[in-house]
Amino acid sequence: MTIEYIASCKLPTPFGEFAMHGFEETATGKEHIALAMGDIGSGEPVLARAHSECLTGDALFSMRCDCGFQLEEALRSVSEAGRGVVLYLRQEGRGIGLLNKIKAYNLQDQGADTVEANEALGFGADMRDYSMCQPMLSHLNIQAIRLMTNNPRKVKALSSAGVTVSERVPLEVGRNPHNDNYLNTKASKLGHFLTSSAPVDAPVTVTHQDDEP
Repeated sequence: MTIEYIASCKLPTPFGEFAMHGFEETATGKEHIALAMGDIGSGEPVLARAHSECLTGDALFSMRCDCGFQLEEALRSVSEAGRGVVLYLRQEGRGIGLLNKIKAYNLQDQGADTVEANEALGFGADMRDYSMCQPMLSHLNIQAIRLMTNNPRKVKALSSAGVTVSERVPLEVGRNPHNDNYLNTKASKLGHFLTSSAPVDAPVTVTHQDDEP
């Protein structure tokens, strides 16, 4: 995938000031951003998250998923570490798009789980592509990352795309009665490393090993 760097600016947030870098896929025009803080070009692994867009969770405060909680915790964790990056990737609904996501939610309202709903609409359980991440990180002179995720498939996908993932950092936060089944499905069908009793707004646990939590 060919990614073109467009521009950068300052972005003050409740978690501190980030540098926001904009990128565009040349073939599709799809836009992505990187929110960076601190000295990220030293060669040392950088705390990072590859966060796929979730309008409902990130902007509309939905409790059906853990996306908004994870985005907030990732930004907070980068700020507390003093250095890091959050890649915000425009691939809504695990890559199926916003309107198809609404259709999937409708099927979930009728009893389907998140995987069954996607498959009923003719999609795979996860249609996301992370091939844009390596050129974005390369532009920022980031050589290796400590990836905040509970998803082993994301670690594998980023590694396959040429990103050096030196460590997986658990990011388990935001479990509540509205997303409990959703998270259980992530664990049972998609292999996410999740406990079954994480409290609402549980803080992220940053470890220095790649063991399962």
